[in-house]
Amino acid sequence: MFGEIRNQQGEKIDYSVHAGESRSDFIAIIGHGVTGNKDRPFVIALAEGLAAEGIPTLRMSFTGNGGSEGMFQDCTISKETEDLGSVIDAVGDRKICYIGHSMGGAVGVKRTSSDSRIDALVSLAGMVHTQEFAQREFGEETPDEGCMWEEESCPLSSTYMNDMASLNSLADLGARINVPWLLVHGTEDDVVPIVDSKDIIAKTTNAPEFFEIAGADHVFSDDALPAMVAKVVEWVKAQAG
Repeated sequence: MFGEIRNQQGEKIDYSVHAGESRSDFIAIIGHGVTGNKDRPFVIALAEGLAAEGIPTLRMSFTGNGGSEGMFQDCTISKETEDLGSVIDAVGDRKICYIGHSMGGAVGVKRTSSDSRIDALVSLAGMVHTQEFAQREFGEETPDEGCMWEEESCPLSSTYMNDMASLNSLADLGARINVPWLLVHGTEDDVVPIVDSKDIIAKTTNAPEFFEIAGADHVFSDDALPAMVAKVVEWVKAQAG
């Protein structure tokens, strides 16, 4: 639908489109979390749920992940924020709702705080305190030697750790999100604690909606998946009008 999409470094971004009713005026874009890709089961389930309700949806793999070009070691929130900008360039003059999970949620906050082309934002278990996350999850690993969560295909780079440290926390950017915003978080998330969502909400001025799912883990497993999908689809439909 949008042809080949490349980022500022010339790396090809892999994406899939769910046509919905093929509306030409609105699109949802879904971005995944660290070590993820566009084909995570809950990402596909959400895209299918949106399309079934007539919302065209694009799910993307950030460069260095999935079928996209680039090196995993180069993946950072800052680079993925640029990747998202390249996808927004490609989808043209449409109303855009960006939906980001985990680190992809941090990307959404960073991009939306400075890019007026995003008209609505959804954060799914969105990462806010980036340095705390990196130290909590990977602090015992040696950058450029160890791996993320013992996944050999996901080497832990100093590039990633330095970016997480320099960003430190995105909480203050909450005040710069001036579009409709839905935050969804599970009470049993042991990867990005629910306090991350609560801390950024505390900085906001435009009354975002917060949807807490009791018992849900970081990837909305089991019964949490239909609850997450139903809420997000309902909310995005209201933004699409």
